[in-house]
Amino acid sequence: MLECRKNEDETNAARAAAQAMNEAILKTIGASAILCDASIAAQVGDDWFDPAYWRTAAVAGGRGAAWRVQTPAGEAVLRHFRRGGRIARVLGDRYVWAGADQARPFVEFRLLQRLQALGLPVPQPLAARYRRERLLFYRADLLTRLIPDATTLAEGLAQRRVDAAAMRRVGATIARFHAAGAYHADLNAHNVLFAGDPSPDSAGSQVYLIDFDRGELRVQHQGWPQENLSRLHRSLHKIGAAADGEARFERELWQPLQDAYTDARQQFDNGAPPAAGP
Repeated sequence: MLECRKNEDETNAARAAAQAMNEAILKTIGASAILCDASIAAQVGDDWFDPAYWRTAAVAGGRGAAWRVQTPAGEAVLRHFRRGGRIARVLGDRYVWAGADQARPFVEFRLLQRLQALGLPVPQPLAARYRRERLLFYRADLLTRLIPDATTLAEGLAQRRVDAAAMRRVGATIARFHAAGAYHADLNAHNVLFAGDPSPDSAGSQVYLIDFDRGELRVQHQGWPQENLSRLHRSLHKIGAAADGEARFERELWQPLQDAYTDARQQFDNGAPPAAGP
């Protein structure tokens, strides 16, 4: 009886959060709760979060496991949340339960909706699920719409398809997010996407930021934007972007990004809306 009441309270808390959003529907299925786009609410179920159901292969990159899947709502990316670092050895893909409102896939789903509402380039969230494991833990999944013909910044650099102009687009895009107060907890070269060909002979491509797990919208803009950029800088070194020499890396890749970021932030600070770009 107590356990039933506990589950009911959890469901009510999650439903209240969902009702605050005009375009999200909450569904409960056994030990799972699913927050999804209203347009697919009648179709989405627990099986949508099982890679075997889609008979698909994993997508490389990132700490979590991800699969490219073909759904009735179109092509999407299914991501299973996994921990990193030493704690992963103990908990694996389990997270400590702190209530439906704090479940990581629900938090990211809502954040992506808010970022989209601000006009920022992020993947469209389709559905998020948590599945309770005993009393203390849960496992998590997120389904987002696929960004077509996408290349990560890491892939583009490895293929030598990224030049100063592409890095300027990256810098200006990051500035838009920061001007809007959007904090990315893991800004690295794998979480920056070019939708289209980033190479110098292309007409340019839209830059997206992905994987907003533990991200948030912040009011104060002191300190953390530079920490975000420093994290990306370290990531670029980690993937070998400076293999041709530090001076060349700084001159041809990092400085163009930094200059575009600074110029865009100045425009936003002077009143230009971040959603529109610099």
